[in-house]
Amino acid sequence: MPMTENSINQLKPLSFKLDAENKISLGGISLEDLVAKYGSPLYLMCEETIRKRAQAYKNAFDNEYPNALVIYASKAFNNLAMCKIMAKEGMGLDVVSGGELYTALKAGFPTDRIIFHGNNKSKAEVEMAVENGVTFILDNLLELSFIEAATKKLSKKAKVMIRVTPGIECHTHEYIKTGKIDSKFGFNLEDVEAVVERVLKNEDIELLGLHAHIGSQIFETIPHRDTCRVMLDLYKKTKDKFDYEMPDLNVGGGLGIMYQESDDPPEIADWVKIITDAVKEFAKEFSLKEPRILVEPGRSMCAPAGMTVYRVGNIKDIPGVRKYVAVDGGMADNVRPIMYQAEYTADIDGKVGSSDTENVTVAGKYCESGDILIRDIKMAKAEAGDLLVVYSTGAYNYSMASNYNRANKPAVVLVKDGESHVIVERESHDDLLRNDLVPDYLA
Repeated sequence: MPMTENSINQLKPLSFKLDAENKISLGGISLEDLVAKYGSPLYLMCEETIRKRAQAYKNAFDNEYPNALVIYASKAFNNLAMCKIMAKEGMGLDVVSGGELYTALKAGFPTDRIIFHGNNKSKAEVEMAVENGVTFILDNLLELSFIEAATKKLSKKAKVMIRVTPGIECHTHEYIKTGKIDSKFGFNLEDVEAVVERVLKNEDIELLGLHAHIGSQIFETIPHRDTCRVMLDLYKKTKDKFDYEMPDLNVGGGLGIMYQESDDPPEIADWVKIITDAVKEFAKEFSLKEPRILVEPGRSMCAPAGMTVYRVGNIKDIPGVRKYVAVDGGMADNVRPIMYQAEYTADIDGKVGSSDTENVTVAGKYCESGDILIRDIKMAKAEAGDLLVVYSTGAYNYSMASNYNRANKPAVVLVKDGESHVIVERESHDDLLRNDLVPDYLA
């Protein structure tokens, strides 16, 4: 969809600036100063971008369908500071593990706005969620048995939404399609009625509605409309069979973002309108009350806010074959290229827009031939010591980071209005050894 004057779809964070010498700053602070203070590789997050995108979702629903809750899918980027920002912006929070839930609780996130995902929740995780009044996205019958047991053990009530695989296909990477029938997530359509019946019979469990999520990094809008029809048809069948009208409908997330200039994702407001129009239409068609709509944006909330800064090191030129520009990070801080074949855009600080360009491959420093961050990119000629910036790294980069080759995970720094704050400390070598133990016989 064409970008409007008020579009917030962008490759670079909102506070990204270039000075007269093509030097980059973020949040009013130069990259040189940020790296001098915090080191490299370095994850940078623009707070203005995070908040503006959260507000774009909220404002779109306020305009189209006020009975809604925007829930941040925190697997994209979860830590105490991010939970605090989302809480202040009035968002809900989607967690998928005991660790993410614990982080949310420690951040003081309102538990009535937390939902708990996952296809294999443990008994301990279920009890933790029941104890704290968190809503479950119910994924399977084993989990339901854990919830039933936990409500009795703790003398607490539980709220659930049943996850459904609606059989909707969308054009995205095979590994991030989650709404098709062949999926590890949720119940198939033919199994939903029996699950609804079992939940409704349990006085300790309140059935809020159904949930579907069809995938991630989606640019199409028709699959979301199709999902709304499939789901509300199930609401109609539940009403007819059990005389129970579910109050909430969760249609997941999945809105794509720009990783390259050629990417053209829908505007947030346009995506919201597709969903709200569909819910209104099909609720009317099936003679249903319009449910509260829940959506779960993750990547589209935080990915555009992030940049990763690297220091260029060795440059290897193989004449007639390829030129490698190696940086001081790689697959340990961004596994997405090797995992999803994800593509990114990069610049050299101080050389943005330079006519002295070349085609290179940006390589990581780790001991894998596949440790390639960007293959065959045309950018300004790089030299050892330059700062190289990769855009749109605010989602899934830090959260998927590893200690491969005993790498220290980079710091995450939040910037806004000329101030910078570390929200995740850079790991030290001692951090790598913190959980190592040596048996007495090896001492």
